[in-house]
Amino acid sequence: MHERILILDFGSQYTQLIARRIRELNVYCEIYPFNRFPEPDENVRGVILSGSPASVHDKNAPVPDLRKIKGILPLLGVCYGAQYLVQGYGGKVLRSGSREYGRANLVNINTRDPLFKNITPGSQVWMSHGDTIENLPVDYEITGSTADVKAGAFHIKGENTWGIQFHPEVWHTIEGKQMLENFVAGICRCSADWTPGSFAESSIANLKKLLGNDKVILGLSGGVDSSVAASLLNKAIGENLTCIFVDNGLLRKNEFQKVLESYIGFGLNVKGVNACDRFLNELEGVSDPERKRKIIGKVFIDVFEEEALKVKDVRWLAQGTIYPDVIESISVNGPSATIKSHHNVGGLPGKMHLKVVEPLKLLFKDEVRRVGDALGLPDLILKRHPFPGPGLAVRLLGKISREKLDILKEADEIFIEGLRKHDLYDSVWQAGAILLPVQSVGVMGDERTYEYTIVLRAVNSTDGMTADWSPLPHDFLASISSEIINKVKGINRVVYDISSKPPATIEWE
Repeated sequence: MHERILILDFGSQYTQLIARRIRELNVYCEIYPFNRFPEPDENVRGVILSGSPASVHDKNAPVPDLRKIKGILPLLGVCYGAQYLVQGYGGKVLRSGSREYGRANLVNINTRDPLFKNITPGSQVWMSHGDTIENLPVDYEITGSTADVKAGAFHIKGENTWGIQFHPEVWHTIEGKQMLENFVAGICRCSADWTPGSFAESSIANLKKLLGNDKVILGLSGGVDSSVAASLLNKAIGENLTCIFVDNGLLRKNEFQKVLESYIGFGLNVKGVNACDRFLNELEGVSDPERKRKIIGKVFIDVFEEEALKVKDVRWLAQGTIYPDVIESISVNGPSATIKSHHNVGGLPGKMHLKVVEPLKLLFKDEVRRVGDALGLPDLILKRHPFPGPGLAVRLLGKISREKLDILKEADEIFIEGLRKHDLYDSVWQAGAILLPVQSVGVMGDERTYEYTIVLRAVNSTDGMTADWSPLPHDFLASISSEIINKVKGINRVVYDISSKPPATIEWE
C-alpha cells in the first residue's frame, strides 16, 4: 500500500483537479464522498476537505465526521472545507453581499507558516465562494489575507490543521502547486514515490496475485485506456490474456489493420474480428444518435460474446475503467444517472458470469498515458487522439449509409494525415471530420453541384471536461479544404468549427 492523501469531496467542480495536482507531485491520493470515506489507517498521511457549491448555512449543508481526523492527521480545508472548519467549531461564517469570484492577491502572508513556505507576498490566488469567514474560533490564527478577505487563510494553534478560502488547485492561483507541495511533502511528509514506473511494477505484481492461472478476456478499442490495460495484463499473465479487437466498420480508414498489426507487434495475444457488415446492416438508415449508440453497444456485445465463448475456461473480463469513472459512480449526490463506461462491454459480466478486473481504475487519463510510456507502448497507440466509442457513427450526422461513411472516411483521412505531415498532430488533443446531413450548391469546372459539407473539428484539452478550439494555421486549413474538395467526390464545402466546450461539446452527436 502506498502512503496516501484522502480528499473528502463536498461536490466541488474542482475536486478532481485537486487530486490531479497532488498526483503530479508524485503523491498518491484518493477521492471519497464526505459522508462515505474509509477509516484512516497507517498509510494515510493527511486529509483535504474540498470546496462545494453548497453554503454552510444551507439546510442540508454537507457535514463530515472528522472525529478521527481533526487534530490527529494533517488537515487542509479548501474554500467550503475551510468555512466548515470555522462554522462547525465555534466561529462565524456570513453570506457575502456578492459572490467573491475571480483573481485576488495575498497581500499579507505569514511566511513562517509551513503552508506558505517559499510563497511570494502578493501572490495571485483564485476565489470562488458565496460565504466568507467573519470570526475565527479560539486558537485559530490568520495566516493570509487579501484586500477584501481578512481570513483568506488560517491555522489552528496546536494542530496540523489549515484552512484557505481560495483554490490552490486551479492555474489562476499562481503558486498553488507550491502550496499543495508544502502540505503533502512538508506537512504530511509524503515521500513522493507515486510514479508511472512504480504503478506499473506494483500493478503487475497485484494482477499476478489476483489472477493466478485464470484466463482473462479484454475488448480492445484501439484507444489508450484499453491498450495500457492490455499491456499490464500481458506482462502479468501472458498467454492467459486473450484480446478481442472488433472491426465495426466505424473506425478510421485502414485503422483496424494498422492498430491490429501494432498490437501483434508488441506481443499481445489478440484476435481481430471483421464484423463490419453486422454493424452497418443494423445501422443502415438510422439517424437518432441514441439509437446509434444502443445498436452499436448491442451488436458489440453479441459479437464479443460469440468470440469470448470460443476461449475455454475464461473467468475474468478486463475493462479499461479509469479513475474519473470510479469517482462519478460514488459521487456526493449518489450514483450518476448514467455512469460512463466502456461503450461496448456493458452488460457482459452478468450475462457471461464473469468477474471484472480493472487495472487502471486508480488512474487519471494523463496518468494512463504516462504508464503506457513506461511500459513502452508504440506511439501509434500512445499518442492516438481520443476517439468516440461509437466511432464515426456519431460524426456522420443524420441517416447512416455506407456511401456517406466512405465519404467521411476519405475526408477524415486527409485531415488527420495532413496534421501529421505538418507536425500538428501532437499539438492537438483531438481532431476529426464531421459529415453534415445537408447539401449546398457549388460550382466545379463548368457545372453546378449540390453536394455535402464537411466540418473539420480540432480541440485542445486535458481530459475532455472542457476544451478550446485549436487555432490551426489558416494556410494549413486552406490546403486541407482544397484537397478534400478536389479528391473526395460528394463534398463541395469545408468549414472549421471554432466553438469551445462549454457551451458546445467536442462531438456533434
